[in-house]
Amino acid sequence: MILLSGLFPIIAQAQTPKGNTTNPSFSKAKKTMQKQIYTNPTEMKTIYCGANFDAKKYITLPTGFTTEVYKKRVKRWEAEHVVPAENFGRAFSEWRDGAAICIDRKGKEFKGRKCAEKANKEYRLMQSDLYNLYPAIGAVNAARQNYNYVMLPKTASKNYRTFGSCNMIIDKKDRDAQPPERARGVIARTYMYFEAVYPKYKMSRQQRQLMTVWDKQYPITKWECERAEKIRKIQGNINPVLNTRCKII
Repeated sequence: MILLSGLFPIIAQAQTPKGNTTNPSFSKAKKTMQKQIYTNPTEMKTIYCGANFDAKKYITLPTGFTTEVYKKRVKRWEAEHVVPAENFGRAFSEWRDGAAICIDRKGKEFKGRKCAEKANKEYRLMQSDLYNLYPAIGAVNAARQNYNYVMLPKTASKNYRTFGSCNMIIDKKDRDAQPPERARGVIARTYMYFEAVYPKYKMSRQQRQLMTVWDKQYPITKWECERAEKIRKIQGNINPVLNTRCKII
């Protein structure tokens, strides 16, 4: 009898990259951001406007920052979903249609984010993924809503909402957002990560093209890699998009 086991190498199958599987609590994720990820004062800056904030989440607005909307949230530190919760949440039937468990105290059925959060653990894990959460000025976070990132025409428009020295532009009519250059690379690689690890989320062809361009135009930074390593230790999963890039820094 001839044993063939030693003649053929065992080929290990590549594991499918995984997203967050450890923390289903968005509230906990926000506290983790504040206390365990953004701890170095030199890196305690909001994603879009680069506003400084402290350990107590107090934001110092950049010189020249202005806003005409959401003024009560202007100095509020908030956790921004770069890939908006609604954009992946609509893949869940609980968001679209509700669920048997989604009934309030008055017996009224509800759906949307509240129902998806209540009824579906997979949604909660996606919502709480630290790789997708970044600190933002509350007013800017609120104005961005779930708008897609785009490159807007350079010609000023009455439909554009701006923030003074912070070069974040919101197109109110077409419901689009153009982020400042400082955020574009991070945004691109976050979208790419989300699509890589969550089968329920897919970018449009146009969106994928833009993110590919931004990824090349705005290379990964040392802080991006340090942040990813902190998240890996806390959340337990590797970011496959950043993993290879960070090895060459």
